[in-house]
Amino acid sequence: MSNQRGFLEGFRNAGILPTDSEDVRLQKSLLIFATGLISFASMLWLFIYWQLGPHFSSTIPFVFQLLLVGNLLVYLKTLNFDAFRLIQITLILFMPFVAQWSMGNFISASGISLWALLAPIGAVLFIGPREALAWFFAYLFLNALSGSFDYYLADSLTATQIKVSTHTTVFFFALNFAGVSTIVFLLLRYSAIEKQKAQAHLQEAHQQLQIEQDRSERLLLNILPGSIAERLKSSNQTIADGFADVSVMFVDIVNFTKIAAGLSPQQVFSMLNKIFSSFDELAEYYGLEKIKTIGDAYMVAGGLNDQRSDYSDALVDMALEMRDLLQNDFQVNQMHLEVRIGIGTGPVVAGVVGKKKFIYDLWGDTVNIASRITSEGVPGMVQVDEATHRRLQHRFDFHEPQMIYLKGKGNMVVHRVIGRKSA
Repeated sequence: MSNQRGFLEGFRNAGILPTDSEDVRLQKSLLIFATGLISFASMLWLFIYWQLGPHFSSTIPFVFQLLLVGNLLVYLKTLNFDAFRLIQITLILFMPFVAQWSMGNFISASGISLWALLAPIGAVLFIGPREALAWFFAYLFLNALSGSFDYYLADSLTATQIKVSTHTTVFFFALNFAGVSTIVFLLLRYSAIEKQKAQAHLQEAHQQLQIEQDRSERLLLNILPGSIAERLKSSNQTIADGFADVSVMFVDIVNFTKIAAGLSPQQVFSMLNKIFSSFDELAEYYGLEKIKTIGDAYMVAGGLNDQRSDYSDALVDMALEMRDLLQNDFQVNQMHLEVRIGIGTGPVVAGVVGKKKFIYDLWGDTVNIASRITSEGVPGMVQVDEATHRRLQHRFDFHEPQMIYLKGKGNMVVHRVIGRKSA
């Protein structure tokens, strides 16, 4: 049984190339299937006719078989599907009429020309609906030609045609209709099943593609803000936006270089991954935009790309929670690390740099101030510049202002956050 299935599967897929489209694969498979059906049906028809009817010459059906099978073998050798398709449909169209003309008329041949209807039907399946019109008109023309012969030559043919009993004629009329109808049904059913399989494969491929697309989308959104990712996908233009008011925060791990020197690379990675992953969760919770990590430094901003309006408050709340997390949660902070945190507020330029391995980054004096406030900060303290302090002084408590020297900026007043004012 398995060998038989393997033979049928190989026969059905004969001549199909890896480069063929799904439509061409279906057309090839259908035509080979139709060739097998018609060959079997014609042999069965001839056998039954010889059992019930007169013994007319079997030359035409035999030649029809040889031509169908011979053309199939030539196709399997040359893989010229266009020639194979044209010859097979031509044989299916003309040979039933030739057989009918050799047997007499429509009645004596039991309407065997009906088998020629498989040619235009096959053309719809093997070529296409537009091209099938010519084959259908050719079928109608041959029917009209046969009808004309029968009409005008009826008297002269009566004396010479083979006598067939009425019972045999009626039986073969029914047999011809049943045979053609069966083959048409099987071809249409086969076509529908194959299209369903192709649709299922296409749907599965689409689902896999959607999964990969969603994965790529998530990866892109992990690298870039959502609005920036959409702009990159829809345009090749350079992205550089100016923002008049943004709060920028840097978080720097104290003595990281010295601590990391005594650890293996895997331990360093595990330590930073735990800490920065917890920071990522806080940034998402407060609706702020993580910009990047630079070694042991973490950068986040508020006020970009239609974020919440109270972003400065949220940034300070996040900073305080980050500090407290490291001080209290030793599952995340197993090394008992401390951080310096600095926040600056003002105008920035934001954009995507480069064409490969690009990142979304910020530039400007505000970024430089936030970075230098952080590097000059006190471990465990959240320091903000004057602009941030003016915005938050009514909602947060601060220590006395401090004067610090910033490289490239000179002396600058900074404010150290205590926490939110009590209700």
